[in-house]
Amino acid sequence: MPNAQDVVRAAAIAEYGVLAESPGADLRGLTELAAAVAGVPNAVINIIDDRQQHQIAAVGFEAAVCSREDSMCSRVFEGPDQTIVADARADARFAQNPFVTGEIADVRFYASSPLRTPSGLPIGSLCVFDDEVRELDEHGARSLGLLAEQVVDVLELRRLTRELRRSNEQLAQFAGQVSHDLRNPLAALTGYLELAADSPELASAPDATKALSRAESAAARMASLVEDLLDFARIGGSARRRPVALGDVVRAAIADLDAQIDAAGASIDVGELPVVQGDATLLGALAQNLLANAVKFASVDGAQPRVEVRAERIAGGWRVTIDDDGPGVPAEERERVFGLMQRGDRSDVEAGVEGLGIGLSTCRRIVQAHGGRIGIEDAALGGASVWVLLPAGD
Repeated sequence: MPNAQDVVRAAAIAEYGVLAESPGADLRGLTELAAAVAGVPNAVINIIDDRQQHQIAAVGFEAAVCSREDSMCSRVFEGPDQTIVADARADARFAQNPFVTGEIADVRFYASSPLRTPSGLPIGSLCVFDDEVRELDEHGARSLGLLAEQVVDVLELRRLTRELRRSNEQLAQFAGQVSHDLRNPLAALTGYLELAADSPELASAPDATKALSRAESAAARMASLVEDLLDFARIGGSARRRPVALGDVVRAAIADLDAQIDAAGASIDVGELPVVQGDATLLGALAQNLLANAVKFASVDGAQPRVEVRAERIAGGWRVTIDDDGPGVPAEERERVFGLMQRGDRSDVEAGVEGLGIGLSTCRRIVQAHGGRIGIEDAALGGASVWVLLPAGD
């Protein structure tokens, strides 16, 4: 009957999924390297549960499954140290084992290093052996231990990859539900705006007509954004690469921020911007975050902010800058503010200004998804200059 340790071990092995898939070139390569380091013809990666030893990758012979009672490694893999035996016939632990007596094999030299999960749980061993008596020097023993750690690293990487894949699938499902939930109120909003725009009373109210037209445009952009973000989630958070006119992207972001810009009395000067290869929706979110950030913090002291958007060609791409005339970001804070939920030291708390830590963290992710970089330095206007490097993609 399995004990508590065996139950925990079985759960860990199941998480790795290693018994249900092929070993892959990475694990086979590690067994070949282990054999070469030890100077023997045989090496194997064993996973041991409460009943069996599973040889998941081997060199020098065909991998198979045997009972735990017959396994040599099952006698020692739970111990804290390596096991190195020059002649297994002279070791009481192995002398009567069928892998030594000739019933299954004629193992003489035997060495194994335990495979331990990051939590320290033993799940098997990396084993090398030969049918001749031999020794393993200190360098070989240390190398065998390092290779055993690499085996666990490969298993951990596979586990994390599977978890990420499941997470992305769940994200896509969640995004689909959120998208559906947002479509209905957006459709209702658009419908009411259209009814209001067709109202006879607006014939003599040009300002109201203009405002409704802008609201309809904003609702249409929001509907497009919802669809694009759903597509983004469905493809696992990868940035699509298409020609994008940054000038159009920035102008659309300014239109969406119109109320905030008017309230702050801000002026935004946009220079000539290039066409880049990227995802228009993500670059739009990037522009909106950075512009909102510049306007919000530059107006902390009640001043009317000035913001400039410029681009210059550099080797291999473009350097886009968003400069403001606000208080700036101290040098020691410039990396920290890109961390999730972080805010710069712009006296924002005292002034009652909401931080944009999440926005800056998202900005960095968007830029990295495009193969670029983002940072902050001093602006010629006196405030902060947020720079973004984007590959040319020509």
